[in-house]
Amino acid sequence: MYFIYTVGIAVLLYLIAAIRVLKQYERGVVFFLGKFEGVRGAGITLIFFPLQQMVRVSLRTVTMQIPSQKIITKDNVSIDIAAVAYYHISNPENAVIVIENVYNAINQISQTTVRNVVGRFSLDQLLSDTAGINEQIKNVIDKHTEPWGTQVTAVEIKDIVLPDNMQRAMAKEAEAERERRAKIVAAEGEFQAAVKLGEAADIITAHPVALQLRTLQTMAEISIEKNSTIIFPAQFMTTVQDAVALMSKDSASK
Repeated sequence: MYFIYTVGIAVLLYLIAAIRVLKQYERGVVFFLGKFEGVRGAGITLIFFPLQQMVRVSLRTVTMQIPSQKIITKDNVSIDIAAVAYYHISNPENAVIVIENVYNAINQISQTTVRNVVGRFSLDQLLSDTAGINEQIKNVIDKHTEPWGTQVTAVEIKDIVLPDNMQRAMAKEAEAERERRAKIVAAEGEFQAAVKLGEAADIITAHPVALQLRTLQTMAEISIEKNSTIIFPAQFMTTVQDAVALMSKDSASK
C-alpha cells in the first residue's frame, strides 16, 4: 500500500513538473526523442521529459543595434555609420532547426550588408536619399534571413559621423551657398525696385501734378515730427530761378 502511494505521488509530481505555460507571444518547438514533433501555441501544455524537449521562441519584434561601421563611400569619403534593425520570428520551426543563434546571425549579416550597400553610394546620395538606402539594406538582409524563419521589418540609419575636415568643408560649402542665395535675393530686390521707380517716373512725367502732391505729402510727414528742418521743394527753386531771370531781363531792357 505504501508503494502504491509513493508511486501515485511520484506520478502526480511528474505530471505537475511536465506542465508548461506558453505566453501569448511565445511558441514552443517540441522534439520527441530528438525529432521535430510540432509547434505548440500559447497556453498550458505538457512536456514529458526526457522523452520530449521544448524550445521557447518569442514572436515579438526585436530591436537590434547595428554597431558603428567604418565605411568608405563611392566618392572615397571615410565615414562611421550606426544603424538599428527591427525583425521578428515568423517561422519558429526554422528559427530553431535551421540556425543556431538567430540574433547573432542577423547581427553579423546586418553589419556586412550595411557596409556593402552604403559603399555603393556617394556621400551626397547617402545624405539626400537615406530612406531609399534604408529600404535597400532591409531587402538585402531580409533575403538572407528568410530561410531562418525571420522577417526584417525595418532598418534605419540613425547616425552618420563625418571626419572633421569634411565637416569644415561642408560648412564652408553651405555658407557659400547661403551667401549666393542672399546676393541673388538682394539683386532681385534691386531689380524690382528699379522697375517700380521707372514706372513711377513715367507716371510723374505724364502727370506733373503728381510730383507736387508727393512733395506736399512728404512735407506733411516731416512736419509731424515737430523738427526745425526747412524744406525747399524743387518747384519752389524753379520759381525763384524764373523770377530772378525775369528781373534780370527787366533790368537789361531799361
